[in-house]
Amino acid sequence: MDAVNPLQQLLLRGLGTTTLVADRLRGVTQNWVSSGRLDPNQASALVDDVLKALRGETPELEEQMGRNLERNRDNLLQELGVPSQKEVDELRGRIDRLEQQLRQLNRPE
Repeated sequence: MDAVNPLQQLLLRGLGTTTLVADRLRGVTQNWVSSGRLDPNQASALVDDVLKALRGETPELEEQMGRNLERNRDNLLQELGVPSQKEVDELRGRIDRLEQQLRQLNRPE
């Protein structure tokens, strides 16, 4: 392996780690199947799901994580007292109405 290319080293290590995790996961699930703790179909699905997640092939999970992240962000902003866009828009509307009322009151008759 060329010491000049750290990206290549990182990629190869990542592939090696993924392969190691997959091999160990297969071994564990086979033990569970042998002991009757897991159905063979469930073991296969579990291995497939974990490998998909490792390869980044889980758009549903990514979408769910994105929603959770947005919800956590919104909760944090609310706890900090930062108004939501809806609240800001409502205040702008109220300010516009008040300015309009002031103009009408100050209009010479």
